[in-house]
Amino acid sequence: MHDSVRIENAGIPAVAVATDVFRSAARAQASALGRSDYDAVYVPHPIQDQLPSEIEERAGVVLAEIVERLTQASRPESRAA
Repeated sequence: MHDSVRIENAGIPAVAVATDVFRSAARAQASALGRSDYDAVYVPHPIQDQLPSEIEERAGVVLAEIVERLTQASRPESRAA
């Protein structure tokens, strides 16, 4: 979260990706960094024991959300909101 928030604060769209068991911790970190509005994209936990094809499948499920956040954040009108 630290890197993603730092990048976002520099005006560069960024999206953190984490497994769902880290949802509370990620939100707490974002809030502690002054960005309670910032949230990660979450995939099911765990991933360390998954085959590459299974990880690719999980990534595919959230890919559209990641792209949307990155492209929406780059529009000047969305930053003004």
